[in-house]
Amino acid sequence: MAEGDDRIELKFRIFDGTDIAHSTYSSSTTVGTLKQRVVAEWPQGKTVSPKSIGDVKLIHAGKVLENSQTLADSRITFGDVPGGVITMHVVVQPHVTKKKTDKNKEEKQKMNSCSCTIL
Repeated sequence: MAEGDDRIELKFRIFDGTDIAHSTYSSSTTVGTLKQRVVAEWPQGKTVSPKSIGDVKLIHAGKVLENSQTLADSRITFGDVPGGVITMHVVVQPHVTKKKTDKNKEEKQKMNSCSCTIL
């Protein structure tokens, strides 16, 4: 481990309360790398499961983390919880399907309909 390379213990909590990918990570680890690990370790048999890292959002302290940011860039607190584990929440949000697009068209048509009455 390089000098100044902080390490932090993380776990990821999915929708049903299960924790996955519990490990120690370097402060230079990117959020995209964490998402890859979460997708790879996703439990089998769950009703909702991500197909790729694009389907996964990681949330820490109320912020959705960006793929290109490192843990240090994301301001994950290192060393503030001695011997503690930081839990990040995982949200699976699959890409929009065709049915969703049709629904959006109907909603747009409703929004665009207006009427005026001049008295």
